[in-house]
Amino acid sequence: MRPALMSLGLFALVPAPAFAADRHDLFLSADRPSLNFYGSPGLIDMPSAPALPDGQLAIGISHFGGVTRNTLTFQASPRISASFRYVGIQDWNSDGFETYRDRSFDVRFLLNRESRYLPALTVGLQDFAGTGIYAGEYIVASKRFSGLGGLPGDITVTGGLGWGRLGSEGGIGEPFGGDRPSFRPGGDGGKVSFDQWFRGQAAPFAGIEWAINDKWGVKAEYSSDAYVAETVDRDVFTRKSRFNFGAEYQYSDRVRLGGYYLYGSELGLNVQLQFNPRKPLTPLRVTPATPVKQRPSRATTPEAYDTDWAASDSAPMRLRDQLIPLLQEHGLTLSALRVSASEAELRYRNERYQAEAVAVGRAARSLAQVLPASVETFRIVPIEDNLAQSAVTIRRTDLEALEYDPQAAEALLAVSGIGAVAPTLTGAIHNDDLYPDFAWSLGPYVSPSYFDPDEPVRADGGVQLDLRYRPAPGWLIGGKLRHRLLGNIADSVRTSNSVLPRVRTDGVLYARGGDTTLQSLYVSKQWKPGEDTYARFTSGYLERMFGGVSGELLWKPVASRLALGVEANYARKRDFDGAFGFQDYDVVTGHVSAYYEFNNGFLGQLDVGQYLAGDKGATVSLSREFASGWRIGGFFTLTDVSSAEFGEGSFDKGLTVEAPISWFLGEPSRRTVNTTIRPIQRDGGARLSVPGRLYEQVRSGHREAIEEQWSRVWE
Repeated sequence: MRPALMSLGLFALVPAPAFAADRHDLFLSADRPSLNFYGSPGLIDMPSAPALPDGQLAIGISHFGGVTRNTLTFQASPRISASFRYVGIQDWNSDGFETYRDRSFDVRFLLNRESRYLPALTVGLQDFAGTGIYAGEYIVASKRFSGLGGLPGDITVTGGLGWGRLGSEGGIGEPFGGDRPSFRPGGDGGKVSFDQWFRGQAAPFAGIEWAINDKWGVKAEYSSDAYVAETVDRDVFTRKSRFNFGAEYQYSDRVRLGGYYLYGSELGLNVQLQFNPRKPLTPLRVTPATPVKQRPSRATTPEAYDTDWAASDSAPMRLRDQLIPLLQEHGLTLSALRVSASEAELRYRNERYQAEAVAVGRAARSLAQVLPASVETFRIVPIEDNLAQSAVTIRRTDLEALEYDPQAAEALLAVSGIGAVAPTLTGAIHNDDLYPDFAWSLGPYVSPSYFDPDEPVRADGGVQLDLRYRPAPGWLIGGKLRHRLLGNIADSVRTSNSVLPRVRTDGVLYARGGDTTLQSLYVSKQWKPGEDTYARFTSGYLERMFGGVSGELLWKPVASRLALGVEANYARKRDFDGAFGFQDYDVVTGHVSAYYEFNNGFLGQLDVGQYLAGDKGATVSLSREFASGWRIGGFFTLTDVSSAEFGEGSFDKGLTVEAPISWFLGEPSRRTVNTTIRPIQRDGGARLSVPGRLYEQVRSGHREAIEEQWSRVWE
């Protein structure tokens, strides 16, 4: 198993906790198809038609005949799934490799969901943007039958038609024409061969899967893959038959194991891991919030609503001092408070909750606990590093009346407002203990490096010191210092053959530069020029390879799904030793960016501009964010650099995965772990890494994000 997949997969071995019986979330065998050797829904080596549950992540690790496949599959929508695969083929003994390693991408589209009379129908592209070793297309149908012939469990029958790799034996003609060979030899990879999809010979495949019970299942299939490259062109394994057989065992809710006999000669193993961002590894444990403090009746106790207190100069400070410890119990930090006889505005920092709606609800109850009865309107403003994000306006009467309503969250949202907020709060009293603020942490780090053909997984590890000093609102002096204790990234013998300025392919030289390195050291200032605009300026050693200055301006109205930004940078390449020196390479780089929040948690981003190597182009990103805090997506970059100049991979592309710590530990936290999986990183399309970019800071407290998780406002 490769660490890129292992980091996502190890926790799946832990038995799943019990959850309420919700068919949409339950991992029942009928709703969660088993995986084939390519790590996507299928029989053994052939695909099947059912889709995974929406949002499902699946990891497949399979081996037979000297071929090991590691696949990450994501069901991005109810009908569309995408896969990234890393393969090792032993005894390849050509193209300069004894063991050949290959990376590829797949995509599947569910044309028809299975119904009472109609089968599920799926069309798929396999290895559509890799070297083409596994390139193929297919149309496949599957139908499930229960109690067939009096047998227990379910029987699923699958049949399909394959092209390319999946049409290399038993061809029945060329339904869509074309003279494409059944196997495309590899090249630099990364090129999308639109002209070859569904072209050339097509061949049928078929199979049957019997789910005997909720633990055991057996499979048999008739394969249309001749394995020409492995058995005719090379002696990787011997293929004697088109039939494959297997048995599988559901070890736990997340783990399925299988043993197989393939192609009349080989034994195979398959480990299937499946999990869903909606189902946490550990159920989230949130300390119960204090109930809303009810005010006395105005009719029976009119004196409680007296407003004389508001004339006292000391009243705001007294209320602030009462609120600070109360908010701290809920993981919130008071930044500023303005109170009048009838309304109050609270600006706070959320240090604990991934869902801002939870923080809003707890801030409202804290205000109700402390403020005099005459204060009717609460304006609650989340702050992110001096950036006031939005104002959530709640009437105290509604808060008191709706707490125990059967539809409490929906009812409160209907009578509340989420709107724009001024950059600063005039007439407010502030928390005098916030600045200056110094924080540091010391802990372990692991820095992985993937897909070196000589050693697919390398990593360095050691200790890292993080420093943060905030002298005043909006100002930050930050830095990271690392000391490597062990690792083998520097042992790589691969050297850059790039014809472009070496802005990323010198990574090995940076790893060899020294054991103690300054990763970053910078000063930044961020502020709001207006209600809908946000600004940032950063200067210093911005990342391990570059230092410089960076400026950013973002336009993002609170109620808008659209945001527009511009960033300009001057960057200079740092010395390899990780100290304070620079090399003789500098560049002006920057982008104009557009962000859009689609429905169902999808986030799109388009960046157009100049990259570190001086090339010009655009990066397209699309990700999906779940209420749990998981975020999974992909990106690609096309610039004026040709595929030949770019080199291996043809253009920059990759997958991004971000997971909340709270999903694993069950404790509220805003911390996340993230990784970017790139098939190969070259110099083309390389973007400067700048700490504290604005968009993610800003949108977390805007209307779409708050309303998306408003159901948690009463937690």
